[in-house]
Amino acid sequence: MRTSATVLAICLAGMMAPAMGQEQTGWVEQKCRAYEAAWAQALESHGSEQMNYAFIAGNENFIAGGCTTPADICPRSNQEIEIANALTLALMNAGTASTFLPFKCPAPPSGAGAWQGPGL
Repeated sequence: MRTSATVLAICLAGMMAPAMGQEQTGWVEQKCRAYEAAWAQALESHGSEQMNYAFIAGNENFIAGGCTTPADICPRSNQEIEIANALTLALMNAGTASTFLPFKCPAPPSGAGAWQGPGL
């Protein structure tokens, strides 16, 4: 009797795992669609005159990869920072975690005059 219950539990777990995986995949796709829409809106409202090619390509590649490939997009110009902030607000309002966003700038070399205190 105990063996039957164990087999049943394993079968049920096997049936539920794909559904949970599909749910996660669906959420990633939903977040990616939201990111793509926010990116298009940001380009429309801010333009791309002061954007570096690496910033544009990084965002386009992130979207093309289904928003699952690691990206280290570093906004540098004022316009890029405004767009990164707008994307962050839009995606946070859409319910994503901040870890979803592809923005990351390299740490300045030590001794470069940047803050090196606690918390960094």
